[in-house]
Amino acid sequence: MSVASTPQAPGTESRARRRRILAPLALAQFICSFAGSNMNVMIQDISEDLDTTVQGVQTAITVFLLVMAALMIPGGILADRYGRKRCLGLGLAIYGVGALLSAAAPGLGVLILGNSILEGIGTALLIPPVYILTTLLFTEVTSRARAFGAIMAMGGIGAATGPLLGGLITSAISWRAAFVFQAAVIAVIIVLGRRLHDPLPADPDLDFDTVGAILSATGLVLVVLGILAADDNAWLMGALLLIGALVLLAFFRWVRRRERTGAQPLLPTGLFRDRTSNLGLITQHTQWLILMGVSFVVATYLQVVRGYDAIGTGVIFTASTVGLLISSLAAERFARRREQRTLVMAGFAVTVCGIGLLLAMAHGSPKAWTSTPGLLLIGLGLGVMLTPSVNVVQSSFPEDLQGEISGLSRSVSNLGSSVGTALAGTILVADPAVGPYAVALVVLAAIGLGGLGAAALLPHTPPAPDHS
Repeated sequence: MSVASTPQAPGTESRARRRRILAPLALAQFICSFAGSNMNVMIQDISEDLDTTVQGVQTAITVFLLVMAALMIPGGILADRYGRKRCLGLGLAIYGVGALLSAAAPGLGVLILGNSILEGIGTALLIPPVYILTTLLFTEVTSRARAFGAIMAMGGIGAATGPLLGGLITSAISWRAAFVFQAAVIAVIIVLGRRLHDPLPADPDLDFDTVGAILSATGLVLVVLGILAADDNAWLMGALLLIGALVLLAFFRWVRRRERTGAQPLLPTGLFRDRTSNLGLITQHTQWLILMGVSFVVATYLQVVRGYDAIGTGVIFTASTVGLLISSLAAERFARRREQRTLVMAGFAVTVCGIGLLLAMAHGSPKAWTSTPGLLLIGLGLGVMLTPSVNVVQSSFPEDLQGEISGLSRSVSNLGSSVGTALAGTILVADPAVGPYAVALVVLAAIGLGGLGAAALLPHTPPAPDHS
């Protein structure tokens, strides 16, 4: 029997049934977020084992995040065309193959193929269905907010625990075992997801904008490659950024042309006409940029400069994991007492303070505890604001646009992750000493203040009603 085989509304279903619906969806978000951050503590081990450099590993991490961002929007459209559950299953299968290939990689090229390309493609196919199905299966406002809260909490926990779990697995067994762990989790999700039901039929006649998909993906790739090239060649960086911007401009002109002729565009321009959603997207982008940027900077600094191994680095990151867990568990209570705007603003304020603490300790004692207060505050701040930002965006559009807005939302978040890793890594990789470490944190703090400004412009809304 499928999960939604009865006409009973999801909001009134038993708690056990809601958990069965949420379990595979939240676990899928967890493993994708875990994959984005767990490699940070393996930088030294991977570079030595595969005879490559720290910059080579950074490239693999960034390309993984970039592939997700570039393909997330087409992934949302394909989910509507071929069915949410079918795309979820296909994405999980591709991801699992990529994880196993990464575990057996003899060199950096195969690691990039398995981790960066296949896992990135798999994630782009499976994440949009997670958010679309959540929106469709949880129709009541409070139950939907709780569902998104659980999924975003698992995503944040995955990103925050990535360094700890990755460090434990790498030190106890090998960095390769961390990819086997990912494949095992994927297998569990496939088993749990068999009972999921897609409440809307697939639309095989839905027009897929191939040209738009190519233009959007190419533009995003060129922009991030431009950031990565900053430490090697300023002219190349400028050229890539300019060409990338021109390609993205061509993409938006193409979209408007298709709309004028009545054709289905990859991304309706109407998605960008909602001021509240736009501000929510900015906050999402900034949150993940800071999360992945800080994770990469601190992990690289601890391993290359301070000499910590994978497990030592992972243990230090426990502070951010604890902070995120505490604030995520309290997210529902916060939502009933405070409006979403207030929560997002508070989250950015606390996160920037955490980065400030990391900066203050940068020239101090080399002992591990000096990074703990800052990482704890960063985890607390991110946990407070991740869920409200998603709610702001997803709730701004009706069901018939959930595929598009889900793809755009996840693309913007993953683009933030890739830009954060590329930007922070570009500053740090050339000379991972205290000076560049501090500069990278200052840049991330300034970006956080920009996110705080965007959150301050969000409209005032009443707290979520308590229907429990």
